[in-house]
Amino acid sequence: MKTDFMRFFAALIFVLTTTLAQAQVREMDTVQLVNPKTVIPDHPRLLLLKGEEKLLQKSINSKRIWKQVHSSILHQCDSLIATKPVERVLLGVRLLAKSRECLYRVFYLSYAWRMTHEEKYLKRAEQELLAVSNFSDWNPSHYLDVAEMTMAAAIGYDWLYDDLSEKSRTIIREAILKKGVGTSYDSAYPNYRKWLSVTNNWNQVCNAGISFGALATWESDPELARRVINRSVASIDIAMKDYDPDGAFAEGYTYWGYGTTFNIMFLSAIEKVFKTDFGLGKSAGFLKTACYLENMIGPTGKNFNYSDASESGILQPAMLWFGNKLKDPSLLWNERLQLTDLRIKLNADRLLPAILIWGKDVDPEKVEAPKKLLWTGAGRNPVALMRSSWTDPNAIFVGIKGGSPKVTHGHMDVGSFVLEADGIRWGKDFGAQDYTPLELRNIDLWADRQDGQRWEIFRYNNFAHNTLTVNNQLQQVTGKGVITSTTSDPAFLSAVADISTVYKGQVAKAERGAAIVDKKYVLIKDEIETSDAEVMVRWKMLTSALVKVSGNQAELIQWGKRLRIIVPEPANIVMQTWSTEPPKDYDEPNPGTTLVGFEVKIPAHSKSTFNVFLVPGGTLPDTLTTPKPLKDWH
Repeated sequence: MKTDFMRFFAALIFVLTTTLAQAQVREMDTVQLVNPKTVIPDHPRLLLLKGEEKLLQKSINSKRIWKQVHSSILHQCDSLIATKPVERVLLGVRLLAKSRECLYRVFYLSYAWRMTHEEKYLKRAEQELLAVSNFSDWNPSHYLDVAEMTMAAAIGYDWLYDDLSEKSRTIIREAILKKGVGTSYDSAYPNYRKWLSVTNNWNQVCNAGISFGALATWESDPELARRVINRSVASIDIAMKDYDPDGAFAEGYTYWGYGTTFNIMFLSAIEKVFKTDFGLGKSAGFLKTACYLENMIGPTGKNFNYSDASESGILQPAMLWFGNKLKDPSLLWNERLQLTDLRIKLNADRLLPAILIWGKDVDPEKVEAPKKLLWTGAGRNPVALMRSSWTDPNAIFVGIKGGSPKVTHGHMDVGSFVLEADGIRWGKDFGAQDYTPLELRNIDLWADRQDGQRWEIFRYNNFAHNTLTVNNQLQQVTGKGVITSTTSDPAFLSAVADISTVYKGQVAKAERGAAIVDKKYVLIKDEIETSDAEVMVRWKMLTSALVKVSGNQAELIQWGKRLRIIVPEPANIVMQTWSTEPPKDYDEPNPGTTLVGFEVKIPAHSKSTFNVFLVPGGTLPDTLTTPKPLKDWH
């Protein structure tokens, strides 16, 4: 009976939310920002106006890194000449891989044509554009596919406009309008417009893609183009406000790269065409998000990969826009490392040509390190990120999060942390699992209610994360952990999170603190208060290291380096390990990983404290500081 009521209540909330969202979308359609008399630049007008190639070439000639990126793009274009155009082949429910491949090819080839005027690049780009223009559709049932394909076609149509045949221009233009821009207004596809009112990456990607299509084909239907831009400004503002107050991105590192970069593509395009961003640039949280992204990367080059994120840090073109916009080159510290240390393949990003446009005024080799060792951000998925040094490759790095499993792409990872020291990621996160195999198995991947099938996926629930589990139960989906205090003293960098609400009904209170002490070791401190029943609490950390346990200690060994876990409190605990063998046949394998930690019974109506020291190196420091209560950490 209770389950039936909860499902009815959830359905009612869904209906009300959908109704409000539809009203919000209708209101967007009435926004008037672009003056009907506005005169926009001739082609090419997207991102790089006619004649600006000369300034770009000057930057390339004078900066070694940009010359390297430019050469890499041309090399990739040469490898594309003999390939066949993409074909309309779906992977599961998605055409997205083909849309992305087309965007990569067209953006690179169009760039190569504009910078070299070698005929081979023009002809190969034209073949790609005609091929996708002749697709039956761009798969509007999964609208990201439409958005990226529209952006690809728009860039090619605009950048090659003067050199395409009239026949080719007509075919490509009609495809952009009918298979791209037009579908966003087609009443036969009402669900395709849901992205207009959401806060996540779908909003940013879809608005950017459709807006590129409208800007590229402006002359064909100026009124439609104005409607699209007016609507997109009103819509994308919703997503940009989700970065408030400090810039922390709810969906984590990987989707920051996706949503934020497309958001910047949109801002960059409208600023170039209209000489204004219609006030979007005043979004304080959005402008702060570059600090969030920079601090998310540890000394190993890996990111704090909570939620559906991959572990490896990658080159982020959007950071070049932020560095230029904010006049703060230190924001590009990780991009400098990516570019100068050759940690990446320069063909890895389909939007790579944009890095040259946004970064032409910066020399990556002259970027200086940031100063602050701790960064914290509130919002829907609050995080705290700290390190002992920016320049020492063996520095200690800790990321800890609050948040809620309910956020888009969220996991039951509230209170979870990652840890690096001596160039090793000791405490890690599995991150994302590939969606397509799950969807092909009819797993309800996006059912984020408490009894949703999403939480049966091993990598998504709290059993696989570096957090607490009480009585072998799941965290509460509707709970939220918040960062309550931080300290920025280099001798005691710390953050405290109140994670009580994700254990509602399990314990009365749960708080977790993480600290880097004297730049030598890490302390994870938990304070738990029980209510009417005894509970069993499991503390655990995921690692790729070889683990040797002995009493209240564990030694982790990886790549010839060591880290020791010591738990002096509570007394008489015994360290142990747990397998990461997938419990379901649809779970991805987790080879070479182990969960290490301990279990403790806590009596009813009592308080308990866990002090866990994580000490890099083979030997202990002279003393381990007796930790203060969490209330005294601020």
